[in-house]
Amino acid sequence: MWTFEQQAWQNGYKTVVGIDEAGRGPLAGPVVSAAVLLKYPFPVDGITDSKQLTAKKRDFLYDAIYMHAIDVGVGIVERETIDTINILQAARLSMKYAVEQLTIIPDYLLIDGIFQIHYDVDQKTIKKGDQKSISIAAASIVAKVTRDRMMAKYALTYPDYGFERHKGYGTQKHRNAIKQFGVCPLHRRSFKGVKEYVTSG
Repeated sequence: MWTFEQQAWQNGYKTVVGIDEAGRGPLAGPVVSAAVLLKYPFPVDGITDSKQLTAKKRDFLYDAIYMHAIDVGVGIVERETIDTINILQAARLSMKYAVEQLTIIPDYLLIDGIFQIHYDVDQKTIKKGDQKSISIAAASIVAKVTRDRMMAKYALTYPDYGFERHKGYGTQKHRNAIKQFGVCPLHRRSFKGVKEYVTSG
């Protein structure tokens, strides 16, 4: 899991940051990205793709990352912007925001996926990077836990939709709730499954 970081160090880079996002697919809520600069070796085992971890394990590793990482940044792009510029551009923007929240300026970015971001340092995109780079995996954990906790809080304001369970993803129960109750301010108006239920005025 350290292969890409070690390659970057061997090429002379000093601050190698992993970046990943959570929340491209949901029908509701923000897209959240994290940028993580880990120290080597990392003292806690188990960091991997957040999707392969239980919620309890993610929470444990989230705390460990914040405790032991050199630097962590989080970027959030809200629903309104997602609907304005589209989800791909919003996800890239949230990654840029995450890097800008770091206190240490990185000189190399490892980014999950295939798209670079508008940030003026060298970058490497890695397909399924959260399974191949420990820094990206750490970012995936921070992004997902941050977003999941946000959605759980939103559930208190909008209790009809079950956000605390599905986190805004298009489960059948969520789709049924949209049909029954209509859309709330968190719902992405540009997404199929939501836009059909948007009423004007």
